[in-house]
Amino acid sequence: MPNERLRAVIAAGGWTYAALAQQVEVDPKSVERWVNLGRIPRRATALQAAKALGEDVHALWPALRQARPARAISPELVALYQQRADIPVSTFTDLMAQARQRIDILVYAAVFLHEAYPRLNELLTERAAEGCTVRIAIGDPDSDNVQARGQEERFGHGIESRCRLALMHYKPLADTPGIEVRTHETTLYNSLYRADDQQLVNAHVWGVNAYAAPVWHLRRHQESGMFDTYADSFDAVWMTATPVREEG
Repeated sequence: MPNERLRAVIAAGGWTYAALAQQVEVDPKSVERWVNLGRIPRRATALQAAKALGEDVHALWPALRQARPARAISPELVALYQQRADIPVSTFTDLMAQARQRIDILVYAAVFLHEAYPRLNELLTERAAEGCTVRIAIGDPDSDNVQARGQEERFGHGIESRCRLALMHYKPLADTPGIEVRTHETTLYNSLYRADDQQLVNAHVWGVNAYAAPVWHLRRHQESGMFDTYADSFDAVWMTATPVREEG
């Protein structure tokens, strides 16, 4: 099948087959076959020809467009869960119990943790007493973003109530050495639960409650990987968050 696009570009530029062939160092009959028979040159030659003609190589020879190869599964990915509801709460608490350096929690409410594991505050206090830095960021129930999330999930004012409930759960920890609790007003793209070099990332999907959204379990493998991308996002939110005081 003739390559009419190539024919038109050659004509519009005032090129002859011989002139283009000389430019890209091929036989003029090769250029003729590209046009009249739809033959496809080697990629390096095609790139030279396209440059000479001032045209995109893929516009002239679409078949040269190569699909970007899929990346291999990240070595940081430990597990992928279809929804948070599939994960036993012990998965979260066991990670925290193993932490020796830091625990970071970024959520709007996540009251499922306290509901399913009433000893959560004791666990966090124990870890802090052992030298673990604990940072907890929960949603400000009066923020526009929290209220918008409730509307998107058709949860109404329920999410605001759950944020207030979360604050009641965590507030007794606010003045505990090694533990800091803050409220944030940011759009929450993912809930994060970090324990040292492991992290559970609960994705958020528009109109879907967090318990029905996917979770990936990451283990830090190298600097600047997936793990650090989420860890850095926690730090960015933390910098904008407001400290909570037990007596406040």
